[in-house]
Amino acid sequence: MAELTLPSLSLYVHIPWCVQKCPYCDFNSHGQKGEIPERDYVRHLLADLRQDLQRYRDSIRNRPLSSIFIGGGTPSLFSAEAIRTLLAGIRAQIPFSEEIEITLEVNPGTAEAERFRGYVNAGVTRLSVGIQSFSDEKLKALGRIHNSAEAKSAVGFAQDLFGQGLKSFNLDLMHGLPNQTVEQALDDLQRAIALNPPHLSWYQLTVEPNTMFAYRPPKLPDDDELWDIFEQGHQLLTAAGYQQYETSAYAKPGFQCRHNLNYWRFGDYLAVGCGAHGKLSFTDGRIVRYSKTKHPKGYLRGEYLYEEKNVPKSDRTFEFFMNRFRLLEPVPKTEFEQFTGLSQNAVKNDIVWAAEQNYLTETDRSWQITEHGKLFLNELLARFLPDD
Repeated sequence: MAELTLPSLSLYVHIPWCVQKCPYCDFNSHGQKGEIPERDYVRHLLADLRQDLQRYRDSIRNRPLSSIFIGGGTPSLFSAEAIRTLLAGIRAQIPFSEEIEITLEVNPGTAEAERFRGYVNAGVTRLSVGIQSFSDEKLKALGRIHNSAEAKSAVGFAQDLFGQGLKSFNLDLMHGLPNQTVEQALDDLQRAIALNPPHLSWYQLTVEPNTMFAYRPPKLPDDDELWDIFEQGHQLLTAAGYQQYETSAYAKPGFQCRHNLNYWRFGDYLAVGCGAHGKLSFTDGRIVRYSKTKHPKGYLRGEYLYEEKNVPKSDRTFEFFMNRFRLLEPVPKTEFEQFTGLSQNAVKNDIVWAAEQNYLTETDRSWQITEHGKLFLNELLARFLPDD
C-alpha cells in the first residue's frame, strides 16, 4: 500500500445535551432531564481521548492539534470552568499548534456575558452562535428556546469580546424555513449582515429522516423561491464584503473557519464524545474512520469506541472529492495523491468528463469546481462513486 502524507490534525468534541430537541435536528442530541453530569462527562471525554491517543499512536505521534471544535447539542450548557478543565486536560495529552483555533458552539438561550467571557478566558478563541433566525415566529416554528432579542444580545456579547481574546465569531443562520417568503429570508440575512460578524454560516433547512419535521412535514418554500433566496442573498453577502468559500459558509477575508477547512480538505480529526466521528491517516497507507457510542448512558460507563473501519482504496476517490468540492478553492492534484495514496490516472477519464460538462476546470496543478458545477454537485460526485 502506498505511503500517505499526513494532513493537518484537528479534534472534535461532542456535548450531546440540549434544553430540548429541535424538530429539524438529526444530530446526536438529547433533551436535558435534570442536572447535566458535566464534571463526570469531562472526565470521560479526557479518558476517551487518552484511549484514542494510545490506540492510534502510529498516526498521531508528533502531530499537534491545529483546531478544536466543541459542538453539540448545546455546549454552552456547560460552565466555563468545565470547558477550562476540558481544554487543560486535552493540552496535557497532546500539543497545540501555536495558532490553534478553538471553537465553541453557543446557544442564545443559554447566553450570559460573564459566561461568554469565561469561555474565552478558558482558552476558546472562536464562538459559533446558533441564531437560525431573527423572527420570533420562525424561531418558534423551529422549536428554538430563544427569541430575537436574546439572539441580538448573544451577538452583542461576542462583539464585546472580539479582539479581547476572542479572535473570531460565527453566526449560524438558516433559510428556506416553514412558510418563509423570499422577503423574510432576505430580511433575516440583512439583519445578520448588519451585526458584522467575521463569519456567517448561511444554509438551507432540509428535512432529514427520523426528525419531527419528517413525521409532520411543514410547508417549505418551493424550488424557485429557494433559488431566488440564494441568488439574492449571495449578492447581499458579496456586496457586504463576505467571500463564499464553502457551499454554506461566508467569511470576511482571513476569517474562514480553520476547523471546517480541515474537514473539507480531507484532513484528519480525532473525535471524542457521544456519537462523535473521527478520521485518521497512517503513513503505511491506511485510512481509518471511527465513531463513538451515541447514548450518554453507555458513554458514561466508559464504553467509548462504537465502530472502526478501514477506508478501502475503492472508496477514497469519492470521499476525497465529496469533501474537496464543497470548497470553492482549487484542489491541488498533489494532495489527491498524498492524502489518498492513489494516482491521478485513476480519475483521469472522470476528470475529462467533468471538464466537458463544465463542472470543473483543470490546470497542470489543480482542479476547481465551477459555478455550474456547484449547481450539479450530486451529479458530479456520482461520477466518482465506486463500482458495485
